[in-house]
Amino acid sequence: MKTATVKEIKTELSYLSNTELIELILRLSKFKKENKELLTYLLYESSNEEAYISDIKIQVNKLFNEINTSSYYFIKKSTRKILRIVKTYIRYSKKKETEVELLLYFCEQLKEVKPSIKHNVTLQNLFTRQVLLIKKSIATLHEDLQYDYTIELEKLGV
Repeated sequence: MKTATVKEIKTELSYLSNTELIELILRLSKFKKENKELLTYLLYESSNEEAYISDIKIQVNKLFNEINTSSYYFIKKSTRKILRIVKTYIRYSKKKETEVELLLYFCEQLKEVKPSIKHNVTLQNLFTRQVLLIKKSIATLHEDLQYDYTIELEKLGV
């Protein structure tokens, strides 16, 4: 089966009635957890971005507290998992402010992991890549926000 383009899907959806659209969306939400999470964000959480960010920070904090710190292998594995979750939530929002705030929080939590990430090249590189991504995202924001987030970034010691 050949997958349709976004334009073709958009055109086809414009011909459907409201009830048909609702049925289609509900059917789509049954197939993948990410689809359901995105619909949840769009319906319930997109109107209050601050609460959304706060909930994610709580979840990230919890995940960092659960990291097995017995070896760097487990720390790397857990850190990558947490970053993957954070990036998924950033994709749902599509707002640069949310991206910067969540990545800043991720980096803050990563710096606090004991044993220190400075003794592991892989974790240090992961941290550096996220800092570069934060800087790139900050550059696209309004000047006032750029200033505020740059101060937050400097607190990380970068």
